[in-house]
Amino acid sequence: MHVRTLTGGLAAACLVTLSLTGGQAVAAAPRTAEAPLAARILTYDAAGSAEFRSAVDRGAAIWNESVDAVELRPATAGQRANIRVLADNGWPRALPTTLGNGTVYIGRQAVDQGYNTIRISAHELGHILGLPDRKPGPCSSLMSGSTAGIACTNPYPNAAEKAEVEGNFGGALAGPAPAVRAGVIVD
Repeated sequence: MHVRTLTGGLAAACLVTLSLTGGQAVAAAPRTAEAPLAARILTYDAAGSAEFRSAVDRGAAIWNESVDAVELRPATAGQRANIRVLADNGWPRALPTTLGNGTVYIGRQAVDQGYNTIRISAHELGHILGLPDRKPGPCSSLMSGSTAGIACTNPYPNAAEKAEVEGNFGGALAGPAPAVRAGVIVD
């Protein structure tokens, strides 16, 4: 995972704390350009993804390699996951509830038609990260989904898709992540 650093105006921001002894305000050390922003950690539960488990893990790893502001990690035993991943016999789809939360279905219908399981996984996780479908689209666009055809096996987001996810999860000082419209995104 890349290390994201504060730049420009953010580097000038500082936190102010009050010293209770003497009642004087003391400025905390400002964040520097070398201080990395912490990624927002999202957990996923792929226990129900059946034969697609390794594709789900690889799709999450691709997002971790591609963006700094968010990191996808497998949920630990007993931990409630942000993202639940299931296998079924339908078409792949994502049901986001809020940004970074929802359910992904890795549908066997698309796999049976010849679509790449890792691309499907990365694409559907992209919906949970706030990205819409971009159809029709070229193979170089992960969010073009099925319109790129079965010959397309590219599981990587392009620069615009990466930038959109970075913006969606925009760093430690940006505040809480915005909500996305709840609904089904079918590819």
